[in-house]
Amino acid sequence: MSGGVPGRPVSGLRRVLRGPRPESVPLLVGRACALVGLLDVAAGVFPRFRNSRMHTLAEVLPGALGPFAAALSLSAGVLLLLLAHGLKRGKRRAWRAAVALLPAGAVAQFAYRHSLLGALLSLALLVPLLRHRDQFAALPDPRSRWRALANFVLMGAGSLGLGLVIVSAHPGRLVGDPSLADRIAHVLYGLFGFEGPVAYRDNTSWTVAFSLGALGLLTAVTTIYLAFRPEHPAARLTEDDEHRLRALLAKHGGRDSLGHFALRRDKAVVFSPSGKAAVTYRVVSGVMLASGDPIGDVEAWPGAIERFMDEAKAHSWTPAVMGCSETGGEVWTRETGLDALELGDEAVVDVADFSLAGRAMRNVRQMVKRIERAGYETRVRRVRDLGEAELERVRRAAEDWRGTDTERGFSMALGRIGDPADGDCLIATAHKADPEPGPYGDLKAILHFVPWGTDGVSLDLMRRDRSADPGMNELLIVAALQAAPSLSVARVSLNFAMFRAALARGEKIGAGPVLRVWRGLLVFLSRWFQIESLYKFNAKFQPRWEPRFVVYRASGDLPRIGFAAMQAEGFVDLALPLPHFLRRRTSAARACAHAVAERTVAERDVRAA
Repeated sequence: MSGGVPGRPVSGLRRVLRGPRPESVPLLVGRACALVGLLDVAAGVFPRFRNSRMHTLAEVLPGALGPFAAALSLSAGVLLLLLAHGLKRGKRRAWRAAVALLPAGAVAQFAYRHSLLGALLSLALLVPLLRHRDQFAALPDPRSRWRALANFVLMGAGSLGLGLVIVSAHPGRLVGDPSLADRIAHVLYGLFGFEGPVAYRDNTSWTVAFSLGALGLLTAVTTIYLAFRPEHPAARLTEDDEHRLRALLAKHGGRDSLGHFALRRDKAVVFSPSGKAAVTYRVVSGVMLASGDPIGDVEAWPGAIERFMDEAKAHSWTPAVMGCSETGGEVWTRETGLDALELGDEAVVDVADFSLAGRAMRNVRQMVKRIERAGYETRVRRVRDLGEAELERVRRAAEDWRGTDTERGFSMALGRIGDPADGDCLIATAHKADPEPGPYGDLKAILHFVPWGTDGVSLDLMRRDRSADPGMNELLIVAALQAAPSLSVARVSLNFAMFRAALARGEKIGAGPVLRVWRGLLVFLSRWFQIESLYKFNAKFQPRWEPRFVVYRASGDLPRIGFAAMQAEGFVDLALPLPHFLRRRTSAARACAHAVAERTVAERDVRAA
């Protein structure tokens, strides 16, 4: 099964036929709002559109209030476009806004334009919203609600202040001497796209009107965006959740090598009704992303999966699973009707079968011997066996040698080193004495492994000093495999190789043109994502390959799921970058904190002595 071509459903994890999807009504209503919104935006932005036949049709559609002003049409269009996204996802708050907007549009159509057809069309679009209101029940983001309110207050106050400046910036063209109350009223009217009590000569009134309308539009767009954007919850794995997960891993952790990564504290968790199984996840860009198999008893997995799907439905999140095993994929597809695709392979080395002898291991053997002759030595220990001072140096070195501003990893990364609760984790370190030791002494490279049941470990991170000789990772993996028997470790899981089957089969004689093109694309993408290099690195140790799958709802969700997974893994960061002076200050603060921590550890050691 591991030889399947990525992009095609794997046999055994076949597509489950389903009836009409219940969210078809929200999709249709959302698309209708989006179409009307686009017409409104065009009516507000393009002057020629306002004189075209399309505008004649657009005038009788809900929200197309172009005769009021171009700014009002533009605002209504953007509002409907933003509501369309929430309506497609069945958001309750978007439904409420649309239910309030459409009658207001109908009244405006009839009262201002005396258009009975426009009012009837507005009410006609309201009918499916009211009839299918039970399909618009998705919960909002609690954090976004307060951020939207704060944004509305701050932006509203700023727009009011700046609007007063705009209204008063043309004293020579004012008609009469309007009072402060008149000016404030003019700003408030202008923010909503209406003409206020203040009058100007020439075309200044249009300039002021468009400026105030733009301010009002900016306030509305930012507030609505914060109100309807997908949730990005903060770390929610409580101490009680972690304790329950550790209890499940103690009983069933040997089944999945990714089980211990469920203890990342930036994940949320849902448990089965019996409490014997759990699914951990993170929400990224509206995708409810789980990783690995459910934790716990396989018999209780369906209960945890059902809770997961209920949570996704309640918030209108897109459910997805990254990197589950074949067994996990079969259970997910059977219980939920989702589909599964082979994503890649996990490299697993059985310690009893590993040896540096033989022609296949020649390159690794020569590299390890060369590095050892250069004066490097290795140490492989449990985390609980390291002293506090050495463990602190390992933490600081791992952070400084990271190479990126953000910590990468989600499905196969724990996100921490040396936590007292992770005493069973394994640390392999490389050392070399230098005449002028660096800030971390003779430490040159680090490998961190998390437990995999009672007789295995799974690779978490690899870090090395950039000034160290090449081959540090190979050296430490070999050292860990050779030390494994003394640590009661029988199996070691290395990195996950995406699309390994396509890379392996595409380079063989007889590969078809489609497979060769697919492999060529993967090699090209490897310049940024290390797809091919990671596969070749894993293959050096002659592992057995365990297929991993992605579980998804519909083919159209795959691009969104892939983008969310890249965000979760740290390959895509949508946060605004810090200015250079803040980066320097942050680096200085980090160095100061490291110095204080080092001094504290040293003082503790002196007192102990």
